[in-house]
Amino acid sequence: MFRVKSTILAAVGVTIALGQVALAADLPQRPAYKAPMLAPAPVYNWTGCYVGANIGAAWGRGQLADDINGGSVSATNNGFAGGGQIGCDYQMGAFVIGIRNLLDGTSLSGSGTFGSGPLAGFTGHTDTSWFDTLTARAGYLVQPNWLFYGQGGVAWMRSNQWVNNPTGTQVAQIGNNTTGWTIGGGTEYMFMPHWSVFVEYNYMNFGTSSANFNVNGFVNAVPTVFPVSVSAKRDAQNVLLGLNYKF
Repeated sequence: MFRVKSTILAAVGVTIALGQVALAADLPQRPAYKAPMLAPAPVYNWTGCYVGANIGAAWGRGQLADDINGGSVSATNNGFAGGGQIGCDYQMGAFVIGIRNLLDGTSLSGSGTFGSGPLAGFTGHTDTSWFDTLTARAGYLVQPNWLFYGQGGVAWMRSNQWVNNPTGTQVAQIGNNTTGWTIGGGTEYMFMPHWSVFVEYNYMNFGTSSANFNVNGFVNAVPTVFPVSVSAKRDAQNVLLGLNYKF
């Protein structure tokens, strides 16, 4: 009798176990765990050429002086600057070197009155319509997409200086495309591959040019002709905000 009971209990146990196995087989399978896919980090490469646009503020100083008789006028003025640039860079580890040409129009102009000498009462005027700079630059990447740089090179400027007598008649003009030099620096941030923004400061110096003419006057009530040699000095500064597309 005991043996029969044992046999029945064993059979019941096997049946329950088989039922649980079958029930587990009918249940949906738990999905396999997959790690979330992370977007690859952007790759910032500074090697290549680019084009862009810029806008900013400009200010400068123009000086006209009578080098023979004495007397001068100086005008400090400010305005806007804006235009475009094109250049190429080459990256070497954390260092970036490159070359760039930038051409901007500007509204710089000013005037003043001579206070002494044969030109006393005459007015001197200075006007700048554009400047163009060709510079080499070198910089260091503080982050893969953040560059600090310095630059320097040659600069050109279309600048007109002229002198009017007290009646408003123009008696001399110095107007030409003047060549000088420039130095500056800034920072550029690549906010996504191929696109960057920059802020920079530049100083430009264009040396001295001159014009010669005669002024009629009096010495002890005697009519006298005064030879005049007017020299013109010009410099300019700017702060620019720009956008570049690297291709």
